[in-house]
Amino acid sequence: MSSINERVELEALGIKPLSFGQPFSVVDHWLDSEREQLPLFIPVALGLGMALWQVQGDAAALPLFLICAGCLLFAASAGRETRFGYCLAVAALLVGLGFAIISGKAHMVGSTPLQKPWVGTVIGKIENVEEVSAREMVRFRLRLGEHGYLPEVVRVNVQEDAIGSGFAPGTIIKVKVRLMPPPGPQLPGSYDFARTAWFAQIGATGRAIGPITLVALPERVSNFWNVARNATAARIERSLSPESGPVGAALLVGARGSISEADAEALRNSGMAHLLSVSGLHVTAVVGAVFILLSGLLALWPWLALRLPVPLLAAGGSALVAVLYTLLTGAEVPTVRACIAALLILIAMALGREALSMRLLAAGATFVLLFWPESLAGPSFQLSFAAVGTIIMLHTSGFAQRFLAGREEAMLLKLARGLLALLLTGLAIEAVLAPIALFHFHKSGLYGALANIIAIPATTFVVMPAELLGLLLDAIVPGAGAPFWWVASQGIQLILWIAHSVSAAPGAVALLPEMPLWSFGVAAICLLVMALLKTRWRWVMLIPCSVAIVAMVSAPRPDLLLTGDGQHLAVKTDKGQLALLRAGAGNYARSILGETAAIAGDAVPLDDMPGARCNGDGCSFVLERGGRSWRIIAIRSRYMLPAMELAAACRRADIVISSRRLPWSCKPLWLKADRAMLEQTGGLAFYLSEGRVTTVASENAHHPWSAYAPVRIAEREAARKKERAARNIPPPKSSLKTIDQ
Repeated sequence: MSSINERVELEALGIKPLSFGQPFSVVDHWLDSEREQLPLFIPVALGLGMALWQVQGDAAALPLFLICAGCLLFAASAGRETRFGYCLAVAALLVGLGFAIISGKAHMVGSTPLQKPWVGTVIGKIENVEEVSAREMVRFRLRLGEHGYLPEVVRVNVQEDAIGSGFAPGTIIKVKVRLMPPPGPQLPGSYDFARTAWFAQIGATGRAIGPITLVALPERVSNFWNVARNATAARIERSLSPESGPVGAALLVGARGSISEADAEALRNSGMAHLLSVSGLHVTAVVGAVFILLSGLLALWPWLALRLPVPLLAAGGSALVAVLYTLLTGAEVPTVRACIAALLILIAMALGREALSMRLLAAGATFVLLFWPESLAGPSFQLSFAAVGTIIMLHTSGFAQRFLAGREEAMLLKLARGLLALLLTGLAIEAVLAPIALFHFHKSGLYGALANIIAIPATTFVVMPAELLGLLLDAIVPGAGAPFWWVASQGIQLILWIAHSVSAAPGAVALLPEMPLWSFGVAAICLLVMALLKTRWRWVMLIPCSVAIVAMVSAPRPDLLLTGDGQHLAVKTDKGQLALLRAGAGNYARSILGETAAIAGDAVPLDDMPGARCNGDGCSFVLERGGRSWRIIAIRSRYMLPAMELAAACRRADIVISSRRLPWSCKPLWLKADRAMLEQTGGLAFYLSEGRVTTVASENAHHPWSAYAPVRIAEREAARKKERAARNIPPPKSSLKTIDQ
């Protein structure tokens, strides 16, 4: 009977069922058995097109068009009435649409970055204010307007003691600044801020030099939500203790600029950094609290409770609070995703439908990708959707439903069952998120599941409710929320104690070097297929997934790392340590070098490496890799070296490294990595055992924001030629004559 009903449904949709004797019948019947799951692949197909643009750029447009056109023709030949042809056609259109959306947005919203450092005085309008009290500064987003030589929007860091209380969004200021192009990745696989700046329409970053002059106050409140967010964050920090205030502001409104680097690093290493990003946990706590409060208050009004549906009214009020809370916290991608999910859950509850489902998650992912396609490549999107998807899969599985089903048992046993379910959920989430964290950050916390058993309930049921009640009571009667602020402070201090204790435990952090991009992509697609399909054929994806995971885990560590400016060289010693050419390298440089090399511990000076010969001009050393000896010279002197001596040394070396341009007479046996080369390639990672070098340019030169894109290199070369030509122009004769007279 069910097969007859299914046939009627298919015919009603215009899809003709096939017999096993027709072409593609096996695939068609398999797709028919998965028909309930197929809509879940809409965001996957969109994301595939967007990911292709991220990897290949606009150069992939023509090949993709031909492939999609071929798929459409093949689908037409298979027959539109077949499920196979229908799915193939829809998939081709969605992949092409995803590619077109992100390509179009990149060209429409992008701002051409500043080409070289610039110092001067500007007049601009403050669009956004971000307090970064951990570094004792404030960050302004300034709109400068139309300039022939400067971008329209820049980001400027200002010291806290240089500004007053009048600098709010909408204020026009005059300030002397030092601007730089938005920094790209310093090493292959490291963070690309230039990409973030491109989509945020920021053309330069820098800092203020000297005092700031207030030109005009805003005529009206500009960027209300930014002002409200900063005011709320400041109120929270004043109400809590100095140790817990910055974390309290981040937990409630997402203001993370005040958190010390030590606390932030401990939260990352303990797997609890997700608490600092306002996402599903925070939106759920706020919306759930509002729903319970509104339901209780409305139920106390008999006239209303007897005539109107109280749950529907409470859901409407909670939905409004969810939207307002999202705007207050800055409307970042995790918050928007959580807000969409909360709205869909409230709608489902109001309609009496199942609230927790993969379709809800797919709808949220589709919405985010359509409006913020660039978020696909960021860790925030991947981590948040992967975590929520894991929770939904686990808690909708037959095992979880049987395990968590209500039963008559002692309270202690019920509590133990809940804690075990929370632990299993945490372990599952950690297993899914670890590859994403290792791909983006080269490290992942191993004890996050255990730490989050206490941290998540403490945040959801203690800290956030206490902060909300503290704000509410203080708004009614100043000082009335003091008891709740004390409770919130104690809860935050407990969270920080857990974070520091876990991060300090042996083996708390797993480190991996840059992994092959194909391995991460294959693993992601395989996991998506296994998560979204239902039939047993999904387990076939375990084979390519296992191959990809092996490739990820076995990725080799680089032997040498050189930053894009040529200033910082890191060498992997035979003892597994990092040795730095410049011992005075700052914490940021040491951090990115250690994470990219996947080597923990303090770096040592290259001068102390066994076998290295160093002086004020540089170092020479030999590395035994790949069955041969590599002779390397690294120059660190700022002064010119004797040309004949340098040429002779270069001829004996395999690799010569310098942050300055080296003369043409310097010809090493394998590679000369000087300023001239680094301007074309960016940072370098040397794998001497394999005899290969990876570059930043090979990973992002196809992007319009990259400093190593052909058009950017051509612009820099044209500007350099113009400057050289200007220096060679003789002064006008009339000027000389005037001087003689």
